[in-house]
Amino acid sequence: MLKRGSRSKQWFGIHSFRIPALVSSVTLILLVLILFSRDGDKKPMPVPAHLKQRWNRFDSLVQFRPVVEFRNGTDLISQIPDSPKAVLFIAHGCNGRAINFWDRSPTCQQCVGLPEERLLVLEGLSRKFAVLTVSSMGRCWTMGEERVIIRDIIRWWIGKNKLEKLPLVALGASSGGYFVSALATNLRFSSIVLMIAEGMFDQMDVPEDYPPTLFVHMPKDTYRQQKIDEFMPVLKSKGIDVAAVECVEFPLSASTFAERIPGVEENVSAKLFELFRSKGFVDANGYMKSDGRKTRWKKALQENKNVLLDRQLVNHVQEELNLAFAYHEMTSLQSEEIFKWFESHMS
Repeated sequence: MLKRGSRSKQWFGIHSFRIPALVSSVTLILLVLILFSRDGDKKPMPVPAHLKQRWNRFDSLVQFRPVVEFRNGTDLISQIPDSPKAVLFIAHGCNGRAINFWDRSPTCQQCVGLPEERLLVLEGLSRKFAVLTVSSMGRCWTMGEERVIIRDIIRWWIGKNKLEKLPLVALGASSGGYFVSALATNLRFSSIVLMIAEGMFDQMDVPEDYPPTLFVHMPKDTYRQQKIDEFMPVLKSKGIDVAAVECVEFPLSASTFAERIPGVEENVSAKLFELFRSKGFVDANGYMKSDGRKTRWKKALQENKNVLLDRQLVNHVQEELNLAFAYHEMTSLQSEEIFKWFESHMS
């Protein structure tokens, strides 16, 4: 009996242990299911813009067929899509030219198609914006007579192409951003975008009918960040719609240059990235340690015989290095926000 009693206690003891264990297991499973169901309600993590915007992503939508003209002492390059819905004027930064925005083609043999500039134009054309780019008279834009000349060129071009009824918008980067901010007092824009530039708002009278203004800037540039923070409330106080979009750094990878730059093969891109890693230009996660302009990558490239980069693409790589560091560079990564801004202010 003692043995049976012992067995009975042992049997009961085991089952008394198994029952709470079973309950605990079921509870744990339920908790996991609840957590998974909650995660299922969450939106997927967004893919970084630089991973989505390949250089050839517009191939099925639009091709470059620019028209090159010369007027009032400067060159202008443009393209009008079928059934355009708006006109976009783009002003480059210092040392830029109109040819930077367009790929080389039968109608523009001198065009060079820098990666960010060309993607901005392609985005515009794919959204049915007629795009006009004009070269500054000198290295950078000036705010005096040149402003009147460009105003007249834009008006002439719009009239010649019978686009007067369409909304007119503008984007300016760096020096071009200052220029567009001032030009907006001479020409009626539906809205403007000032890229890596805070504008001339402390040096001019801002009328109450000044166009809605979007600042696309890089917070690493603390001076411009502070000026934008200073100017935005001033514009808002005048009833002007204003907003800001921040551009942050992103890591390079073995495929970055092949994905962003036409003409860079995958193996060349990988070797470039490996060169930058071996020279300590990027950290363990692929982020640039310094601005591309301050990085002696061109010297390292000259000394390395294994990376055969087309010399005509050196400036293209330079632009992507600057953009990855995100201090001061033209960018197409915020194209969605930029064109939504334009489109939301065209009525």
